[in-house]
Amino acid sequence: MLTYAKPVAAVTGALVLAATLTACGGASAASDEKVVTVYSADGLKGEKGDGWYDTVFADFEKETGIKVEYVEGGSGEMVQRALREKTNTQADVLVTLPPFIQQADSKGLLQAYAPRGADQVAGGDKASDGKWTSVVNNYFGFVHNKKELPSAPKSWEELLDATYKNRIQYSTPGVAGDGTAVLIKAMHDFGGQETALAYLKKLQANNVGPSSSTSKLAPKVDKGELLVANGDVQMNYAQARSMPNLGIWFPAKGAGKPTTFALPYAAGLVDKAPHGENGKKLLDYLLSEKAQREVSAIGGGFPARKDVKPTDANAIALARLMEGVEVFQPDWADIDKNLTTYVDAWKSATGN
Repeated sequence: MLTYAKPVAAVTGALVLAATLTACGGASAASDEKVVTVYSADGLKGEKGDGWYDTVFADFEKETGIKVEYVEGGSGEMVQRALREKTNTQADVLVTLPPFIQQADSKGLLQAYAPRGADQVAGGDKASDGKWTSVVNNYFGFVHNKKELPSAPKSWEELLDATYKNRIQYSTPGVAGDGTAVLIKAMHDFGGQETALAYLKKLQANNVGPSSSTSKLAPKVDKGELLVANGDVQMNYAQARSMPNLGIWFPAKGAGKPTTFALPYAAGLVDKAPHGENGKKLLDYLLSEKAQREVSAIGGGFPARKDVKPTDANAIALARLMEGVEVFQPDWADIDKNLTTYVDAWKSATGN
């Protein structure tokens, strides 16, 4: 059974988590017209109420009077929940990482809506038919414990060393967006599915086991329970404010260049959303210049809008982090079409 994030305290009274939106389909506060319900991948809400979502949702409620009900989980988890509720829609806005936003679209979960400011989002970061738009740009990455590993590992191959036995964990492909990204990057770096799965099968000797949530791994790395875990730049950079032992890195194949790919948080208006107009207002707000300027300063991410060019300390540090890293473009259409096949092959190879 899939599990969902437990409700936590509201941030200055503005962010109300959807305690009533349980996996069993209990009564929803969405009957109140001054509400908007967001189903989102984890990473944009702060551990201590200091994340981009915390700030933006609080400002949105203050300006509009519309309360945000928030449900968090892995990208695939959120899509599956929305799919189960298709005949009794609860969510108004869905935010996931690729390829799950494409999956949500192909399953008929989204309706077309181009938020104000979407014209400033690059073509590759939004759907051509308006079904979804990136709101925070991001890149896939890994974290290491800087205290025990002052120098980050350089390659995938290093992770096979006995030093890492039971000290590596990555989130589950097909459930978590960042976990699926492990598989996508491995297939790119190793030159195909067969060679990538052969490597991941070897890595199982050191891997702790599956995890439905990527955000839960960074605290384990910070404490030294793990030496290495997967993540993404935005989430891990934000977490590093309160987790000083986190270091972000990008594995290379052998002696090659470190690689990564864009893994944006993409948002869409849910089909038959109970409060669609409020959902549109929230999407407009997420892409507003004000909210986009806060993506790096508060959220530790990269603005989705091309015309917003932050110069804060975080933006400078993030740009430096990406220097020398080769960014490749996954074939999202192929991944959306064949994701189940790839994930089943991964399960077979790794025994998960």
